Amino acid sequence: MTTGFPINAQDILPDDAINAVLIGRIWDPRVSGPTPVLLDGETLRDISSVAPTVSEILELDDVLAKLSNPASFPTVATLSDILDQSRPGADENTPHLLSPNDLQAIKASGVTFVASLLERVIEEQARGDSSKADQIRTEITGIIGDDLSQIEPGSQKAADIKTVLLEKGAWSQYLEVGIGPDAEIFTKAPAMSAVGHGAHVGLHPISNWNNPEPEVVLTVTSKGNIVGATLGNDVNLRDVEGRSALLLGKAKDNNASCAIGPFIRLFDGKFTLETVKSADIAMAVDGPEGYHLDAVSSMSQISRTPESLVSQAIGKHHQYPDGIMLFLGTMFAPTDDRGGAGKGFTHEMGDLVSISTPSLGKLVNQVDRSDAIKPWTFGISALMNNLARRGLL
Repeated sequence: MTTGFPINAQDILPDDAINAVLIGRIWDPRVSGPTPVLLDGETLRDISSVAPTVSEILELDDVLAKLSNPASFPTVATLSDILDQSRPGADENTPHLLSPNDLQAIKASGVTFVASLLERVIEEQARGDSSKADQIRTEITGIIGDDLSQIEPGSQKAADIKTVLLEKGAWSQYLEVGIGPDAEIFTKAPAMSAVGHGAHVGLHPISNWNNPEPEVVLTVTSKGNIVGATLGNDVNLRDVEGRSALLLGKAKDNNASCAIGPFIRLFDGKFTLETVKSADIAMAVDGPEGYHLDAVSSMSQISRTPESLVSQAIGKHHQYPDGIMLFLGTMFAPTDDRGGAGKGFTHEMGDLVSISTPSLGKLVNQVDRSDAIKPWTFGISALMNNLARRGLL
């Protein structure tokens, strides 16, 4: 068994799980494919009779009513049994957790926290060389300071600061999306490619400077309605993106570089978008050599509201018929030296990354190389063929 992976349900569930509406997906050996599930206490119930995919279930206007009687759905397994197999190295033919989303486009917001904005500027100036980070951090903060938290993105004050920084030759494309009128919204990963709790997360083998990014992930319908939330790890290659922002796709989208889970929690009277806005997202990294790092991202410090980020991602200008999963960004700026003075933080293979908040539970994954872990083979065509064979289409 992989050391450190939670195998008890209470270790990964929200503190008030008994009051939460939690839906997800498992790999179901009975049908050789994924099954959408609803958590009912310790029991996972098959809700494919409501709709065959999670994306379609979330499109229902009366989704809470449809799921209000969990006992009416057949039992698949207990969560504890599933968790025992939701870890690297477990038998892939046994039931295990998948990411809770399926056909939704996976989008992400960048530079939405002031704390990480400075680090993005440093990456750009360092051109991917981590050894230059400390010197550049000192130079940049000497010009712009280290507190931009009072600047409203797109405001006149932000425009005035841009003018001054342009005159000093210190303006950056990251400052443009950090305090300018337009948010950075990018495609994090293809639909169906995200991994779930217990899986490996992948780093491209060319990267030597990288980090996890603990984030809240909103669940948004095709109409732009925000209906729930979960946790995510927007794995980042600092050296690759630092060489050029045009390498963002290479830095962000690799095999298993996107983790989401463990469950989507639907908004209801007890859990709302306001809960998300006040959440503190904790992250721990435990390395095979005994290294330990703790960090916290406070959603209250986000520079753009979740609603505004959603409106920039989806609307009359861009439709997503199956909805989207939207990463909201992180304030995690990994500056702790791990491999030596001035080298900052980077991952080691075998790192265990835990991302948690009381209202959404805990997402745990282990780091390995993208070319060494299980390849992604079950995509949209495989899902459609599988659902057809099961008579669900």
